[in-house]
Amino acid sequence: MYNKAVKQYLEYLKISGIQDIFIKPTIQIDKTELLKGLEEKYKNCTNCILHEKRTNFCYGNGNADAKLMIIGEGPGADEDKLGKVFVGRSGQLLTKMLSAIKLSREDVYIANIVKCRPPENRNPLPEEKSACLPYLDEQISVIQPELILMLGKVAAVTLLEIDQTLKAFREKTYNFRGIKTYVSYHPSALLRNPSWKKLAWIDLQKLQKDYFQ
Repeated sequence: MYNKAVKQYLEYLKISGIQDIFIKPTIQIDKTELLKGLEEKYKNCTNCILHEKRTNFCYGNGNADAKLMIIGEGPGADEDKLGKVFVGRSGQLLTKMLSAIKLSREDVYIANIVKCRPPENRNPLPEEKSACLPYLDEQISVIQPELILMLGKVAAVTLLEIDQTLKAFREKTYNFRGIKTYVSYHPSALLRNPSWKKLAWIDLQKLQKDYFQ
Protein backbone atom coordinates (compact mmCIF):
# COMPACT_ATOMS: atom_id res chain seq x y z
CA MET A 1 0.00 0.00 0.00
CA TYR A 2 2.81 2.42 0.93
CA ASN A 3 4.77 1.72 -2.29
CA LYS A 4 1.63 2.15 -4.39
CA ALA A 5 0.94 5.52 -2.78
CA VAL A 6 4.51 6.66 -3.45
CA LYS A 7 4.29 5.61 -7.12
CA GLN A 8 1.00 7.44 -7.51
CA TYR A 9 2.48 10.58 -5.98
CA LEU A 10 5.53 10.44 -8.27
CA GLU A 11 3.27 9.98 -11.28
CA TYR A 12 1.27 13.01 -10.19
CA LEU A 13 4.47 15.08 -9.99
CA LYS A 14 5.47 13.92 -13.48
CA ILE A 15 2.11 14.88 -14.94
CA SER A 16 2.41 18.26 -13.23
CA GLY A 17 5.69 18.89 -15.05
CA ILE A 18 7.98 18.33 -12.08
CA GLN A 19 10.96 16.28 -13.28
CA ASP A 20 13.49 16.60 -10.45
CA ILE A 21 13.09 15.99 -6.72
CA PHE A 22 15.75 17.17 -4.32
CA ILE A 23 15.97 15.31 -1.03
CA LYS A 24 17.84 16.81 1.90
CA PRO A 25 20.31 14.44 3.58
CA THR A 26 19.15 12.97 6.86
CA ILE A 27 20.56 14.81 9.86
CA GLN A 28 21.99 12.49 12.50
CA ILE A 29 21.22 13.76 15.99
CA ASP A 30 23.36 12.80 18.98
CA LYS A 31 20.63 12.18 21.56
CA THR A 32 23.10 11.97 24.43
CA GLU A 33 24.51 15.41 23.70
CA LEU A 34 21.03 16.80 23.15
CA LEU A 35 19.87 15.57 26.56
CA LYS A 36 23.02 16.95 28.19
CA GLY A 37 22.28 20.31 26.62
CA LEU A 38 18.70 20.27 27.86
CA GLU A 39 19.85 19.35 31.37
CA GLU A 40 22.31 22.24 31.34
CA LYS A 41 19.57 24.55 30.13
CA TYR A 42 17.13 23.62 32.90
CA LYS A 43 19.37 22.82 35.88
CA ASN A 44 18.80 26.23 37.48
CA CYS A 45 15.02 26.06 37.08
CA THR A 46 12.99 28.19 39.50
CA ASN A 47 9.52 27.45 38.12
CA CYS A 48 8.19 26.05 41.41
CA ILE A 49 9.01 26.16 45.12
CA LEU A 50 10.96 22.89 45.05
CA HIS A 51 14.05 24.75 43.84
CA GLU A 52 14.27 26.62 47.15
CA LYS A 53 15.59 23.66 49.13
CA ARG A 54 17.12 21.45 46.48
CA THR A 55 20.81 20.57 46.45
CA ASN A 56 20.80 19.27 42.88
CA PHE A 57 18.47 19.21 39.90
CA CYS A 58 17.94 15.53 38.97
CA TYR A 59 17.20 15.49 35.25
CA GLY A 60 17.55 11.83 34.28
CA ASN A 61 20.14 9.15 33.58
CA GLY A 62 20.72 6.32 31.18
CA ASN A 63 20.82 5.30 27.57
CA ALA A 64 19.58 8.06 25.26
CA ASP A 65 18.75 5.41 22.64
CA ALA A 66 16.90 3.19 25.10
CA LYS A 67 14.09 0.93 23.98
CA LEU A 68 12.66 1.14 27.52
CA MET A 69 12.12 4.35 29.49
CA ILE A 70 11.33 4.17 33.20
CA ILE A 71 9.45 7.01 34.88
CA GLY A 72 9.25 7.40 38.65
CA GLU A 73 7.92 10.06 40.99
CA GLY A 74 10.73 12.30 42.20
CA PRO A 75 14.21 12.42 43.74
CA GLY A 76 14.87 11.36 47.31
CA ALA A 77 17.61 12.48 49.70
CA ASP A 78 20.37 10.47 48.02
CA GLU A 79 19.33 11.63 44.57
CA ASP A 80 19.20 15.25 45.70
CA LYS A 81 22.69 14.93 47.13
CA LEU A 82 24.23 13.36 44.01
CA GLY A 83 22.10 14.88 41.25
CA LYS A 84 21.29 11.42 39.85
CA VAL A 85 17.99 9.55 39.71
CA PHE A 86 17.37 6.28 41.57
CA VAL A 87 20.72 6.01 43.38
CA GLY A 88 19.47 5.33 46.91
CA ARG A 89 17.94 2.13 48.29
CA SER A 90 15.11 2.35 45.77
CA GLY A 91 17.64 2.69 43.00
CA GLN A 92 19.57 -0.34 44.20
CA LEU A 93 16.38 -2.38 44.18
CA LEU A 94 15.50 -1.09 40.71
CA THR A 95 18.89 -2.24 39.46
CA LYS A 96 18.17 -5.73 40.84
CA MET A 97 14.71 -5.71 39.27
CA LEU A 98 16.20 -4.91 35.88
CA SER A 99 18.86 -7.57 36.31
CA ALA A 100 16.13 -10.13 37.00
CA ILE A 101 14.76 -9.56 33.48
CA LYS A 102 18.22 -9.54 31.86
CA LEU A 103 18.54 -5.75 31.63
CA SER A 104 20.97 -3.26 33.14
CA ARG A 105 20.88 0.44 33.95
CA GLU A 106 22.88 1.00 30.76
CA ASP A 107 20.02 -0.45 28.69
CA VAL A 108 17.32 1.95 29.88
CA TYR A 109 16.70 5.64 30.47
CA ILE A 110 15.28 6.69 33.84
CA ALA A 111 13.54 9.94 34.74
CA ASN A 112 10.99 11.26 37.21
CA ILE A 113 7.82 13.33 37.15
CA VAL A 114 9.57 16.10 39.11
CA LYS A 115 13.26 16.93 38.94
CA CYS A 116 13.74 18.34 42.45
CA ARG A 117 13.15 16.61 45.77
CA PRO A 118 9.82 17.34 47.49
CA PRO A 119 10.32 18.10 51.22
CA GLU A 120 10.25 14.97 53.39
CA ASN A 121 9.66 12.95 50.21
CA ARG A 122 6.01 13.99 50.10
CA ASN A 123 4.01 13.58 46.90
CA PRO A 124 4.63 16.42 44.45
CA LEU A 125 1.92 19.07 44.31
CA PRO A 126 -0.05 19.73 41.10
CA GLU A 127 1.79 22.98 40.40
CA GLU A 128 5.15 21.25 40.92
CA LYS A 129 4.26 18.50 38.48
CA SER A 130 2.99 21.04 35.95
CA ALA A 131 6.28 22.95 36.16
CA CYS A 132 8.33 19.82 35.42
CA LEU A 133 6.20 17.97 32.89
CA PRO A 134 7.48 19.95 29.87
CA TYR A 135 10.98 18.67 30.70
CA LEU A 136 9.75 15.08 30.80
CA ASP A 137 7.83 15.60 27.56
CA GLU A 138 11.07 16.66 25.88
CA GLN A 139 12.93 13.65 27.25
CA ILE A 140 10.31 11.28 25.86
CA SER A 141 10.39 13.07 22.49
CA VAL A 142 14.18 12.83 22.28
CA ILE A 143 14.51 9.22 23.42
CA GLN A 144 11.47 7.89 21.55
CA PRO A 145 11.25 4.67 23.56
CA GLU A 146 9.26 1.68 22.36
CA LEU A 147 8.18 0.83 25.91
CA ILE A 148 7.55 2.83 29.08
CA LEU A 149 7.41 1.53 32.65
CA MET A 150 5.72 3.88 35.11
CA LEU A 151 6.66 3.22 38.71
CA GLY A 152 4.02 4.06 41.29
CA LYS A 153 0.59 5.64 41.33
CA VAL A 154 1.82 9.24 41.18
CA ALA A 155 3.55 8.71 37.84
CA ALA A 156 0.62 6.75 36.42
CA VAL A 157 -2.12 9.16 37.50
CA THR A 158 -0.12 12.19 36.34
CA LEU A 159 0.71 10.90 32.87
CA LEU A 160 -2.23 8.63 32.06
CA GLU A 161 -4.72 11.05 33.64
CA ILE A 162 -6.74 8.23 35.18
CA ASP A 163 -7.50 8.26 38.91
CA GLN A 164 -7.59 4.64 40.02
CA THR A 165 -5.76 2.25 42.31
CA LEU A 166 -2.36 0.84 41.47
CA LYS A 167 -3.97 -2.59 41.37
CA ALA A 168 -6.28 -1.37 38.62
CA PHE A 169 -3.41 0.25 36.74
CA ARG A 170 -1.48 -3.03 36.76
CA GLU A 171 -4.30 -5.00 35.16
CA LYS A 172 -3.54 -3.84 31.62
CA THR A 173 -1.12 -1.97 29.41
CA TYR A 174 -1.70 1.53 28.06
CA ASN A 175 -1.06 3.45 24.88
CA PHE A 176 0.72 6.58 26.09
CA ARG A 177 1.52 8.82 23.13
CA GLY A 178 1.72 5.80 20.90
CA ILE A 179 4.06 3.99 23.30
CA LYS A 180 3.11 0.72 24.99
CA THR A 181 3.14 1.46 28.70
CA TYR A 182 3.23 -0.66 31.84
CA VAL A 183 2.54 0.39 35.42
CA SER A 184 4.05 -1.33 38.46
CA TYR A 185 5.09 -0.69 42.04
CA HIS A 186 7.63 1.97 42.88
CA PRO A 187 10.71 0.32 44.45
CA SER A 188 10.24 2.41 47.60
CA ALA A 189 6.82 0.79 48.06
CA LEU A 190 8.40 -2.64 47.66
CA LEU A 191 10.95 -1.79 50.34
CA ARG A 192 8.12 -0.90 52.71
CA ASN A 193 6.01 -3.91 51.70
CA PRO A 194 8.27 -6.81 50.64
CA SER A 195 5.25 -9.08 50.07
CA TRP A 196 4.40 -6.99 46.98
CA LYS A 197 7.62 -8.05 45.26
CA LYS A 198 5.96 -11.19 43.89
CA LEU A 199 3.33 -8.99 42.22
CA ALA A 200 6.00 -6.70 40.80
CA TRP A 201 7.75 -9.78 39.43
CA ILE A 202 4.61 -10.65 37.46
CA ASP A 203 4.66 -7.15 35.94
CA LEU A 204 8.34 -7.41 35.09
CA GLN A 205 7.90 -10.74 33.34
CA LYS A 206 5.22 -9.24 31.08
CA LEU A 207 7.51 -6.33 30.31
CA GLN A 208 10.41 -8.68 29.62
CA LYS A 209 8.35 -10.62 27.09
CA ASP A 210 7.56 -7.43 25.16
CA TYR A 211 11.11 -6.13 25.37
CA PHE A 212 12.75 -9.23 23.93
CA GLN A 213 10.12 -10.30 21.41
